[in-house]
Amino acid sequence: MKVERITLTHVRIPLVKPFRNSNGEVSEKDGILVRVDAGGLAGTGEASPMSGSFYFDDTPASVWKFLTERLIPAAFAAKVDSVASVNRVLERTGGSPFARAGLETAFWDLEARAAGKPLYELLGGYNVPVESGLAVGITTGIPALIGTIEKYLAEGYKRVKIKIQPGWDVGPLGEIRQRFGDIPLMVDANGAYAREDIPHLCSLDAFGLVMIEQPFPGNDLRGHADLQMKIRTPVCLDEGAEDVAAVRRAIRMKSCRLVNIKIQRVGGLANAIAVHDLCASVGMSVWAGTMPELGIGGAQTLHLATLPNFSYPTDVESSARWFIDDVIEPLITVREGMISIPAGTGNCYEPAEAAIGRFRIAERVFKP
Repeated sequence: MKVERITLTHVRIPLVKPFRNSNGEVSEKDGILVRVDAGGLAGTGEASPMSGSFYFDDTPASVWKFLTERLIPAAFAAKVDSVASVNRVLERTGGSPFARAGLETAFWDLEARAAGKPLYELLGGYNVPVESGLAVGITTGIPALIGTIEKYLAEGYKRVKIKIQPGWDVGPLGEIRQRFGDIPLMVDANGAYAREDIPHLCSLDAFGLVMIEQPFPGNDLRGHADLQMKIRTPVCLDEGAEDVAAVRRAIRMKSCRLVNIKIQRVGGLANAIAVHDLCASVGMSVWAGTMPELGIGGAQTLHLATLPNFSYPTDVESSARWFIDDVIEPLITVREGMISIPAGTGNCYEPAEAAIGRFRIAERVFKP
């Protein structure tokens, strides 16, 4: 398919309430929608950095700059016409994984629509409902945390994840166990701890956690290996699982027992599948995380999560859980703890043009 144009649209949508983790707090969600028009069809991807380099170095401004100045000119110069051809360009270009994910996932949507298939079929997945897990940020106090969990458990979420940091771990976990019993429970530290905290982290074994996600900074695979050797709770890598090479090193060093795969973090769906397959080859389970993305990125994560080695509930939640509105039709909805991908081709969720227009803050069209 000959690419006729590529359109970037930067949207900013207020969150239902501010979200806080060990890195800070955000009250709005930025997303850069990437639309590729070719052969009378359109595919849409999402580059989804948080403002202020909330998790990673990428910001909305840096991703927009990289797409406009590097990736899109390189794609046109190479006359890309497929997922395979765009990935060859991305491999040569390197750089921002968020920008690469935005462009690459648009081509996956386009290619699936051209084939008349839902995206999960091209990825190697199946038409199965996807379990959804509740993720709760750091709150103003334990009563607010418990209230949030109570509110959303009514929708049937299959597990609870809370953000932790030094001084906000044992107390909240003890209260959750007292109030909700043996509900599947995990914690995410976003790299907030250091190696000297290993004895304290080992004390979290008492809470019967499903996993402890990214306790140390992303590049500290040795620290994670030292912790995993001493703690019964499975260690899960998130920020540290930045690409296939990093995951291979982590496996060799025994740094973890689980891996969180995020499409944005690894730079696209092809890389996400490669991490999935590597982990499957050594018997290591994976699960699908989010930033959280807006609806396009969330939908693509749902398709990815239908692959066979995704063993835990995804972080994709109802659109209304996070955002005052979303950029897709229909909205993502959790029913009895599950999300069913609607019938259709490609992403199976369509861009909601009215909402996109309402929250658009910049747009640019590129032609060959």
